[in-house]
Amino acid sequence: MISRLKRRSLFKHLFLGTLSLSLTATLTNCAAQPQAGSPTTDTSQASPVASPASAATTVLRVGFISSDGGKIPVGLEGWAQEQGYLASELKSLGISEVKFFPFSGGPALNESLASGALDMGLYGDTPALVGRAAGLKTKLINQSRVGQDSWLLTVQDGPKSLEALKGKKVGVAKGTYMHRYLLGLIDQSGLAKAVKVVQIPTVDAKAALERGEIAAYPFPTGSGPLLASKGFPILDQATNHTGLVGTSVSIATEDLLAKYPELPRQWNQIRQRALQAAKANPEAFYQFASKTSKKLPLLVIKESYAIDLYPNQPFTDEGIRLLNSTKQFLADQKLLKSNFEIQDWQAANP
Repeated sequence: MISRLKRRSLFKHLFLGTLSLSLTATLTNCAAQPQAGSPTTDTSQASPVASPASAATTVLRVGFISSDGGKIPVGLEGWAQEQGYLASELKSLGISEVKFFPFSGGPALNESLASGALDMGLYGDTPALVGRAAGLKTKLINQSRVGQDSWLLTVQDGPKSLEALKGKKVGVAKGTYMHRYLLGLIDQSGLAKAVKVVQIPTVDAKAALERGEIAAYPFPTGSGPLLASKGFPILDQATNHTGLVGTSVSIATEDLLAKYPELPRQWNQIRQRALQAAKANPEAFYQFASKTSKKLPLLVIKESYAIDLYPNQPFTDEGIRLLNSTKQFLADQKLLKSNFEIQDWQAANP
């Protein structure tokens, strides 16, 4: 058991320390990051091969979170790239090519944004909010998924209820939307003083559970339902609680938008085209996502990346409510270096 003061100090140190370092880190600093999100493969995630932007560049460098070694995002942006019109529809702005760079998690992606090695980021709301509060000069282009689930899993002979987590360790990849869900869950359940939360990358979580080092772990989309399908019991899910599901966001640097002010509108029009195509042929979209993820069977893809999680508009009332709720929670936990209004973060012409 740890005190609330120590717990907050631990979380604050990890969230804010990581982001403070990121503002001065170079791209080399985020080399050899472990690949988060994969339940079975212990690989290293190298930094993307990207160089600082110059006035002459027409390459759009987009970072995204890859839980399984995929080279393009499992989502509408990757779908548009796969269909061949993502880059072509950006040419009218003067952008000739889109390059995607996979990252192990949000903190590493934030480091590359801070170093100038990326122009855009596609990732969870929690690291994006923490990065913006720490001084990353970004603008919010859209919320690409709303209602992102997390699965709190254990082992067959593990705890049978949330109450049974008292006095035990629960792992989490800190700085992620699953971290926000876990903190909210233990607070709502009255377990904040009774559960010790420890940092464990998602890539190591399955083994840590099986060795008995932790009693439970909140897994992200993809690996959560995959492990559940393999017999890992579900103690809880984010979708069981109002306000604890996550959203995915698309952000762009202010430097990029100064050069391409019409990019948010064009990007969202491309995304809308991809969503319409996915709705018209959902099986084709799910087959693409399964192939891109490399590891996830079709049933897991449909649970993790259901088309109804992708909103029709860049921003919705529900999405903004969830984003504000997450920001407020992080502020209450003293995990944001500064305060800001979501409406001031939003791009001017999405």
